[in-house]
Amino acid sequence: MKALVRWGATLGLVGSTLLGTVFVGNAPVLALSEQQIKEKLDSVPVYVITNEKGLPLSRPLPETQNGKKPGGSVTGVYLSRQEAQAFITELRNAKGKDPKMEEMVKSLQVTALPLGVIYQQLQQSKNQPDRLLFAFKPVEQEIKGAMDLLRQSGQKVEQFKSVPIFAVRFAPDQGYVPIKLNSGKEQLIPLFLSKQDAQGLLSQVKPKFPKADIQVIDVDGVIKTLQDKNDDWLKQVVLVPSQESREYIKTLPGNNAPKTPAPSAAPKK
Repeated sequence: MKALVRWGATLGLVGSTLLGTVFVGNAPVLALSEQQIKEKLDSVPVYVITNEKGLPLSRPLPETQNGKKPGGSVTGVYLSRQEAQAFITELRNAKGKDPKMEEMVKSLQVTALPLGVIYQQLQQSKNQPDRLLFAFKPVEQEIKGAMDLLRQSGQKVEQFKSVPIFAVRFAPDQGYVPIKLNSGKEQLIPLFLSKQDAQGLLSQVKPKFPKADIQVIDVDGVIKTLQDKNDDWLKQVVLVPSQESREYIKTLPGNNAPKTPAPSAAPKK
């Protein structure tokens, strides 16, 4: 999605303002380069709340158990633009705000940027003490969907702490279902941020492959796999944003309708 990459580069959040430690780990062997990993993540828009200067709304980190106050601060990163906007509305409707706070809240806005920008800045600034940390806020519906699938597979889960990713497999002990782009013969392996999208692909392959299922993973695991493993098939992996985010991408100025994977499975060889 080159248009999305260009769009992210124009945001005022890029640079020293955008620091974090969402993803960690140094891999001795890379299946993909850092730039290739970033480009895969760039297909996923995320949303932060910023003021009129483009700076993210953040709060200082709480004191540690020994009473020490760490450096840096934390800001929320939403996977849903609507949920980010709802938080701003909640702040504006809150009672008892002092005049300075009320003026500040009026200037708040939802700013979108590619997930790859966060990843890139993290890699460049992971040793800085006063970095800005990120608290990801997955869509509640997707968290519930992920937990339901895990329980159906026999796992006992009380909570899901990361951003869920949904992958369709031919069977639990077989590979992932590939898809084709709207044009061309290239096959890609989609990792969906929406259970509903994964369910749509599953329904296409179920008649021929009755054991097909949806595997629940998380964004941290996806990135660690891209960093650690040296398998050729990882180059085929593509992250598919939610329907809400896909619709938002279409509204961007100068967007040339970037290609998105067609919801049809490629035939298994």
